Amino acid sequence: MIPFLSLKDVTALHGAEINAAVSSVVNGGWYLQGEQNRCFEQEYARYIGTGHAVGCANGLDALTLIYRAYIELGVMSRGDEVIVPANTYIATLLAITENGLRPVLVEPRLQTLEIDDTLIEPLITPRTKAVCIVHLYGRNACTARLLDLCRSYGLRLIEDNAQAHGCMFRHARTGSLGHAAGHSFYPGKNLGALGDGGAVTTDDDELATAVRTLANYGSQKKYVFRYAGRNSRLDEIQAAVLRVKLRHLDRDNQHRKAIGRLYTQLISNPCVTLPDTLPDDENVFHIFPILCTRRDELQAHLTRQGIGTMIHYPIPPHHQQCYKAWADRRLPLTEQIAQQELSLPIGPTITADEAATVATAINNFIPMN
Repeated sequence: MIPFLSLKDVTALHGAEINAAVSSVVNGGWYLQGEQNRCFEQEYARYIGTGHAVGCANGLDALTLIYRAYIELGVMSRGDEVIVPANTYIATLLAITENGLRPVLVEPRLQTLEIDDTLIEPLITPRTKAVCIVHLYGRNACTARLLDLCRSYGLRLIEDNAQAHGCMFRHARTGSLGHAAGHSFYPGKNLGALGDGGAVTTDDDELATAVRTLANYGSQKKYVFRYAGRNSRLDEIQAAVLRVKLRHLDRDNQHRKAIGRLYTQLISNPCVTLPDTLPDDENVFHIFPILCTRRDELQAHLTRQGIGTMIHYPIPPHHQQCYKAWADRRLPLTEQIAQQELSLPIGPTITADEAATVATAINNFIPMN
């Protein structure tokens, strides 16, 4: 059996260090907003290359807090528009709509599965205040054209970096490319906690202060509330775990890249389409997505071979019930990806032999007539 991802095995890679870190917190008696959070925020900001990292409860909160902070600071107002990829996990859009902002959905390129930067400029209006890019599947989504557009039109560039910890573009890490970025530390991520966790990174001092205040009930001083905020905190145990795993992140990502290269070299079935390759530092292979017109048959075939797979994501956001007002939008490439995408096993514990077995099983797949 080759699992899609065994979190137990991933944790065991650094198990002794994680157990020691957790025990230290448990025995120390300080469980929220303590030394582990302070140290992790400093270490993660240094790793990403930003002046600030603000821990919070999860990746959705991280993105939501960014938009809310911009609204409180007068940079955005409810009803303003945010250009965003249509091919993404729904959290990217929930953060926008929760703040009364309007997502403007942009199709991806099929070759990259990321936002098509040639489609952005015609969609910019006087109400456009930001572009949100998603480094989906662990692939860099930033381009020189996109950076130039944001500069030319005075738009905030927001990164959804939930899936791309350690990814690079032009010698800088994703999460430091724009004005602010949201990060998720969900257990299955490249940098995953043992529960939920998230962070905002930015070089903007004022934004970082607003995010931190909003995440603490809107309070900078105890019992004094500047904003009607929320409770969104990264707990000390998760911060301690993340500090351990951050030390190993680049090495774990190198393993993912080696497995990704193997898949690219070995998979040759003509009914399968692989996304184009990126420079080695621009893909940390959070997910290895393939496209297949007979996706469900292929998934069943692999299941029979004892190979675990997942689909990211079978229903695009504009077809979800919560966004039923968008149901008549035509986004054919996004819909095609939803119908054809299949994610293969990848992670720091998948072996080269297992990857070769997966590739062989895919190459042996013959669609039914």
